[in-house]
Amino acid sequence: MTDFANFVAPAASGSAAEADAIHEASACLDRFTERFNARDTAGMDGELHFPHVMLSGADRLEWRAPGNHPADFFGKLEASGWRRTRYQSKEAVLASADKVHFVVTYTREDAAGTVLSTHRNLWIATRVDGRWGISLRSY
Repeated sequence: MTDFANFVAPAASGSAAEADAIHEASACLDRFTERFNARDTAGMDGELHFPHVMLSGADRLEWRAPGNHPADFFGKLEASGWRRTRYQSKEAVLASADKVHFVVTYTREDAAGTVLSTHRNLWIATRVDGRWGISLRSY
């Protein structure tokens, strides 16, 4: 989109297209977390759009293409006792037909289901070329 006026003037909210977008974008987040719990980084990448941006505090990380998860990513998580991640909530806080901002609250749990940590993040999913993917995660 090159017209700045169109860029900053989103469509009216409350439409059926917006409700469909929330449903489809939420399903994308669910698929991502299913792949996360299966320790499948390629499957996780399949639910992202690239470039993919992650923010942690003022630090910004951008992955230009799939395949950037560190080789020891799940080993480090498992060393902490982690066995699975479970959503507590996914709240759509801003939505349009092609973009949904979610406040995502999830827990990291051990094998017995004991909560090791709770996280609340902003994730943005977008529809690009007809496919929903996560474009930005802020931690």
